[in-house]
Amino acid sequence: MVQVGCHVSIAGSIDLAVGRARERGCDTFQIFSRNPRGWSAKDLDFEVADAFRAAVGASGLGPVVDHMPYLPNPASPDDGIYEKSVAALTGELRRCSLLGIPYLVTHLGHHRGAGTDAGQERVIAAVNRVLVDAEVGDVVLLLENTAGEKNSVGSTIADISRIMDGIDAKGKIGVCFDTCHAFAAGYDLRTAEDVDAVFGELDDLIGLEHLRVVHLNDCKGTLGGGLDRHEHIGLGSIGEEGFRHILRHPAVRDLPLICETPVDEHRDDAGNIAKVRELAGT
Repeated sequence: MVQVGCHVSIAGSIDLAVGRARERGCDTFQIFSRNPRGWSAKDLDFEVADAFRAAVGASGLGPVVDHMPYLPNPASPDDGIYEKSVAALTGELRRCSLLGIPYLVTHLGHHRGAGTDAGQERVIAAVNRVLVDAEVGDVVLLLENTAGEKNSVGSTIADISRIMDGIDAKGKIGVCFDTCHAFAAGYDLRTAEDVDAVFGELDDLIGLEHLRVVHLNDCKGTLGGGLDRHEHIGLGSIGEEGFRHILRHPAVRDLPLICETPVDEHRDDAGNIAKVRELAGT
C-alpha cells in the first residue's frame, strides 16, 4: 500500500495542519513551518511545538516533511543573499528538530549567471556549514531536483550527485525527487522503460538508499521544457500511464509520496490522493 499525502496549511496554528491532513485522507503530509514568502520567522512557541508533536503522534500520520521557504538561494553569488540563505536553512533545520519533523526539503537555488560549477560549490559550502551549525540530531536535509529553468542548480541527477559528493555529513542528507521537475528537466517518465532508466541512473550516481521522499506532481509543460508548473496527477504531460509505472516501481513503492498539486474545479487534494491510490493499485 502506498504512503501518500499532500502539502497542507498551518494557518491559525501549526498543530492544526495535522487535522487538515487527516481530512484530506493523508498517510503522510508536508508543511511550511512558517510564512514561505518572507525572510524573517517568528520563533516557535514550545507549547505549540509540543501540541504539534502530540497531534502527529495521536494521528498515526507520518513521516512529516517540512519545506524550505521560497526566498533562500544557497547557490547565489550575492554574499548578502547567500548569508541570509545559510541562516534561513540553519533556522529551519532547528525548527524541524523542535517539531520532531524528520525531513526538510530544500531547493538548491540559482547561480544567477555565475555558472553551474560556481553555483554547486556555493551549495556545497552552505550545506556543510549548516549541518555543523544547526546541531539538529536526526533531521535529514533532502536536496530536491529542479525543473531545468535558466540558471538553476540541481536539475540533473549528475548535478545532485556532485553536490552530495562534496558534503561531509553524508548521513544527514538525502534526495527528494520531484516528478514534475524531472520531466520538465528532460527525464521522460511516461513508459516503464523510461521510469526504469531514470531510477537506474539515480541508483548508479547517488544510490536509491538516499532517495527518501517523492514529490508526486504531473507537469503542465513539455518534456525538457523547463516549466515548473504542477498539474493534477494523470492530467498533465506525464499522464495516468506514466504515474502507473512510477507508482509501481520498487524504488518508489515504499516511500512517502507528497502531492503538491492544484486545488481547482477539476480536483482537490483528496481527489489527487485517491487518484494516486487508484493508479498504484491499492
